[in-house]
Amino acid sequence: MIYRKAIAALMIATLTGCSVAEEDKNQSSQERGVFERKNVAPDPADNSQTPRKAEHAYARIALNCINKQYPNKISHVLNNAADVAEPAKLTPVFYGCFDWHSAVHGHWLLTRLWGQDLVPEMDDEIAAALAANFTNEKIAGELAYFNGDDRKAFERPYGLAWFLQLTTELREIAAGEGNKAVQAKAWLTRLEPLEAVIVGNIKGWLPKLAYPIRLGTHNQSAFAFGLFLDWADRSGDDGMASLVRNKALGFHRNDQNCPMAYEPSGEDFLSSCLMVADLMRRVMDGDEYASWLSDFLPAIPTDGSDSWLKVGIVNDPTDGKLVHLDGLNLSRAWALEGMASALPADDKRRASLLASASLHGNSGEDSVRTPHYSGSHWLASFATYWRTNRGISTSGGNPAS
Repeated sequence: MIYRKAIAALMIATLTGCSVAEEDKNQSSQERGVFERKNVAPDPADNSQTPRKAEHAYARIALNCINKQYPNKISHVLNNAADVAEPAKLTPVFYGCFDWHSAVHGHWLLTRLWGQDLVPEMDDEIAAALAANFTNEKIAGELAYFNGDDRKAFERPYGLAWFLQLTTELREIAAGEGNKAVQAKAWLTRLEPLEAVIVGNIKGWLPKLAYPIRLGTHNQSAFAFGLFLDWADRSGDDGMASLVRNKALGFHRNDQNCPMAYEPSGEDFLSSCLMVADLMRRVMDGDEYASWLSDFLPAIPTDGSDSWLKVGIVNDPTDGKLVHLDGLNLSRAWALEGMASALPADDKRRASLLASASLHGNSGEDSVRTPHYSGSHWLASFATYWRTNRGISTSGGNPAS
């Protein structure tokens, strides 16, 4: 019935000379409110707004996009006519921020800042936004989508990794005390059935993966493996931890001379080399890792310089693919700091790693509050991951920022 109504609407619009877009503009605000929630404050890109600190701006960016349905890019297998639907009907929790994975890490960003008490003035608004989306009914819709035919590879591995980062965050908050712990536990309990499906899909995929995926974009395996491990360690899933560690060692233990000179590619937002290095510090002890890193990236300087790795350049921030390089600068920053954190305190490479991390992170942060939605819908999450030392420690800000 929904499909026939959509076809009828298209025919009527065509016959009357009106576009579907024009008809959409005529929808009542009440009807559109089913899918898009209005926020009480404007986007920080508005020059009239002066956020008190970066975290306020990042929270506002996420609040303004997690329920913003359009524009939207979906990776969606159509099994039949009933699968032709709006994003908010297909995946009722994670439909905003342009795509599913960005919606997921937009929710993670809010959860991270809220749980770390970094924007207390916005706590009530953030909690209300998360509570409105983390409902049993909406999560049931996500489950139904994931359980559909031909969807075991949906958002694998990037989006799945970010989902596990979200539940890791909730699990850490829930382990604390007070009202936030109680609320986080309730949200986590609702999300756990979806988490179980996602973990099952990952465990079904990993044994079949014969080779690492060394791309600088969503399909990269090293970045996802790192977040899988962080989730497994926090959730106590020894099976997942063992599976990912063994796969990481099998793929990368013998890697040598990673070609940093070939990076970045023109649309990278993850470094193929540095993300491997950030992964391997999770599966090796300090001395073993220091030795492995000498073979993997032998050109890391020992003089404390930051010029050995040039920041990525974005010539058009309105281009959704070219703006990936802003994200590369931020993900490089957290990888470099992760690498430094795993080396012995007297390792002379640490100073250059941290200097380059600061250079890349600060450059990346300069791009976050762009008025262009192609970048703003996701870059704040990358900045928050770096800024809050996510993946390295569970508290404290990034002193380099």
